[in-house]
Amino acid sequence: MVYVLLIVGFVLLIKGADFFVDGSSNIARLLQVPPILIGLTIVSFGTSSPEATVSIIAAFGGNADVAVGNVVGSNIFNISVVVGLAAFVFPLKVQSETIKKEIPFTLLASIVLFVLMSDLALHGFGTNLLTRGDGIILLLFLAIFMYYVIEVGLKSRKNAAPNPEYLDISWGKNIVITLAGLVAIIFGGDLVVDNGTKIAYSLGMSETLVGLTIIAIGTSLPELVTSIAAAMKKESEIALGNIVGSNIFNILFVLGATSTITPIAVDSKIFIDVVIMIVLTLVLLLFARTGYRIGKREGLMLAASYVVYLVYIIMRN
Repeated sequence: MVYVLLIVGFVLLIKGADFFVDGSSNIARLLQVPPILIGLTIVSFGTSSPEATVSIIAAFGGNADVAVGNVVGSNIFNISVVVGLAAFVFPLKVQSETIKKEIPFTLLASIVLFVLMSDLALHGFGTNLLTRGDGIILLLFLAIFMYYVIEVGLKSRKNAAPNPEYLDISWGKNIVITLAGLVAIIFGGDLVVDNGTKIAYSLGMSETLVGLTIIAIGTSLPELVTSIAAAMKKESEIALGNIVGSNIFNILFVLGATSTITPIAVDSKIFIDVVIMIVLTLVLLLFARTGYRIGKREGLMLAASYVVYLVYIIMRN
């Protein structure tokens, strides 16, 4: 029965992502804002909701390794596998603003997390905490990011000219499609994570390893299927914006909100994974700067890096 529910979860994820991309891209056209902004906000927040749910529940349940490992592991998976596979399906065009501001902000968020954890992760597990104060700092950085996105959106809408091609696009229909897709993504992701975790624990995997792999991959499946669906529809701005925005939300909102609600214990091993996340973000920025696109070759290199990382953490644990 566990395997059947796992398959049902995958089906919901795939179909939900298809609806979600169609509806959100049409909403972007109706709002007369660049699709990248929809990817950075509505799409990324929606696909990050499984991480938020899993991490908050894990923190309340005292499973700190799962809460932090879920976020860090998801971000590593997003940059390597999700961007890699999406770029392999269809090369991703990168806007100059994404290179100058959005990806650097992702890097900043990662470094902020590194700084907040660095003094803690060197003293051994059991005394290390992401405190409520740390959570408030992360949420303040999120507020700065949202202010930037709203400002860019309003400026873009002010300068945009009405397009007669979009007159036949219905607000109501696309809102319903987007919400239906989001519900399917969240419910499907929940099924995949729950049943995948049961299978993993039955195979004798540790809590930290489950958090960094099974749960991280499971909660990143919405990003994966949404970005690949967007790439196949040649909506590369939504595909890339989804990943950049999701990584920002995962660090600043998920860990910010979770540690504000209840302090999170930090395993010193996660410190190394945060460094790997920062390095991969730098690699993504470097790839994005080469011709303002991420091509098939770069995509394969990113995906291959996750295989190396996976081997490393399995051997480590």
